[in-house]
Amino acid sequence: MNSYQRFCFNLLGKRMKARREQYATLRNDLISSRSKIPFEVYTSTAVISSVLVGLGMAVVIGIVTYLLNLPSLIKYKGAVPEVLVGLNQYSLIIGTVVATILSLLIFGGLTYVAFLLYPNIEAGNRRRNIDATLPYAINYITSMSTAGITPAEVFRLLGDSPIYGESSVEARYIAREIDIFGRDLIDALRLVSATTPSARMKEFLQGAMASISSGGNLTEYFRTKAKQYALENRQTQKLFLDTLGLIAESYVTAMVAGMLFLIILQSIMSTLSGEKMPIFLYIITYMMIPFGSIMFVIMISSMTPES
Repeated sequence: MNSYQRFCFNLLGKRMKARREQYATLRNDLISSRSKIPFEVYTSTAVISSVLVGLGMAVVIGIVTYLLNLPSLIKYKGAVPEVLVGLNQYSLIIGTVVATILSLLIFGGLTYVAFLLYPNIEAGNRRRNIDATLPYAINYITSMSTAGITPAEVFRLLGDSPIYGESSVEARYIAREIDIFGRDLIDALRLVSATTPSARMKEFLQGAMASISSGGNLTEYFRTKAKQYALENRQTQKLFLDTLGLIAESYVTAMVAGMLFLIILQSIMSTLSGEKMPIFLYIITYMMIPFGSIMFVIMISSMTPES
């Protein structure tokens, strides 16, 4: 917790603590994202930051509105109520006040919403990373368990291996519950499985708990899950490649052949009609093609599995 967060907590910490029940989703997202910032500190920082950003942008936009006399750019057409005619001489002041208030509400509100959404986004990023690295982490666990290392030490060793990404972080939290808080392995697994953002990790940890509780062969359970997740990974990659091929065909059809056809058609029509400003041709060239390509890039990026 830095000095700014400490300042925000001193101002609003008690009030935010009294409103914990209203932010249950946010608290779960903070825990799932493994944030090191306590809930009261985070919400206090969110409120103070939103107010500061809103005030800062309100001052800037208010000054710009006043200096450039932006309200004078608004032109009335048709019948105007007498009240507005009488206020016309104060249009600069009224416009500046309205712009300032709107800026305060809009930018302050957007900042606050961004603070509320960020833990959920971070938890989603962790979920994708865990799902991508879990099969390899389980292979590592299986190797260690086959060598006769105890389950607690296996998770401790996994937590010390950063190459497994967020799966190592979850194992590190299991080791922390055992080493620092003195819990047994089953309690540590239960706590971490309840807070992990990954459904696959939750299923794996709950299965490990059941195997330990029933006295089953934990090494064999690890080996079975390693084979299962390896198979699921191959299926996921095959599905992704098939989908990628379909998207590539769609891109060639819509953004290459389709746009080329429209450009040729519009060029011929513009020539025949003698149109000097082919607006639709400009729209195709400078809007439809770039934005369509960007949308394809975003779609492929969003569906690409974590490396």
